[in-house]
Amino acid sequence: MRNIAISLMAVVFGLLAGAVLMMVTGHNPLLGYTYLFEGGLKNLERFGNTLATGTPLIFTGLSVAFAFRTGLFNIGAAGQMLFGGFCATAVGLNLDVARPLLLLLMVLAGIVGGMLWALIPGVLKAKYNVHEVVSTIMMNWIAYWTIYYAVPAYLKAEFLETESRPLPEAATLRVPVLTEMFGGSYINLGLFLAVITAIVIAFIINKTTLGYELKAVGYNKHAAEYAGIAVNRGVVLSMVISGGLAGLAGVAHYTGNATNIQIGQLPTQGFDGIAVALLGANAPAGVLLAALFFGLLYSGRGFMNAMTEIPPEIADSIIAIIIYFAATSVLMDRLIRWFIARRRKSEPAGTAKGKGE
Repeated sequence: MRNIAISLMAVVFGLLAGAVLMMVTGHNPLLGYTYLFEGGLKNLERFGNTLATGTPLIFTGLSVAFAFRTGLFNIGAAGQMLFGGFCATAVGLNLDVARPLLLLLMVLAGIVGGMLWALIPGVLKAKYNVHEVVSTIMMNWIAYWTIYYAVPAYLKAEFLETESRPLPEAATLRVPVLTEMFGGSYINLGLFLAVITAIVIAFIINKTTLGYELKAVGYNKHAAEYAGIAVNRGVVLSMVISGGLAGLAGVAHYTGNATNIQIGQLPTQGFDGIAVALLGANAPAGVLLAALFFGLLYSGRGFMNAMTEIPPEIADSIIAIIIYFAATSVLMDRLIRWFIARRRKSEPAGTAKGKGE
């Protein structure tokens, strides 16, 4: 319950700070927030786009949260997502098989691509104690330049070398039924895959021996080793699973929300996953809700800007402030404890005694 309270406080403080920024810049906060939320929820199309925008964030949030729960900080979700999306795109462009099999192979390619990109930091951490923050950041840029070379060399479009050929309809996660149901939005099967993945990850963390061992390694690797748990194997496995989840984000983004892959950019969803994990308290259910909330903010900021001329950077600032408060969870926890203690002191002695009985 306390983690939920901290997350809600972070959201409230972020929204309040956003209201202050709007007032300082001469805008009406009530009107701004009205259009911000309308932009993501006004009709079925906008609601579908909000869900689609949040889908890759679910995967990257799960990726970072899984690593957090096992004592690792995977800041390389962007590179893992990019390489996983590239692998899925390559399969979609080069294989000609039945659509169900093709989509399955693309999903598997994305998972494997993300896993491979996370394997190197995992091995470096386990074998040589190289900090995963350093190694995953470096892998981000290796992924960036790998895709920068590989797309023009092997997958380039007919007239542009800066992006791949568009995926054929059979190789995308979009299905006409969902598109029509949500008024032409780009919602796709990635959302259902994300929900299923969140349930599976929750089961692994909370209900399996593997999850117990990985959490034990995260809490205290020396105690875990003394208890007979293979610590190095746990570190590598944790990074590999985390990378596979980020690879799925690449599948959802590049073959669902988009229809090709472009060079010259790292996907911001990889870094936003850190914020999603923090706000979701590293719990799969919390990550799911946090990702959809961020999807709402990202979908609505353009509409807010169009209707009120409030800069979209205001929405970015709100997100940044929410991240800040979610990251300072220790201070938030102390604030909650202080509030509870003060409330108890203010109660009459008889009331406190009656509660104790």
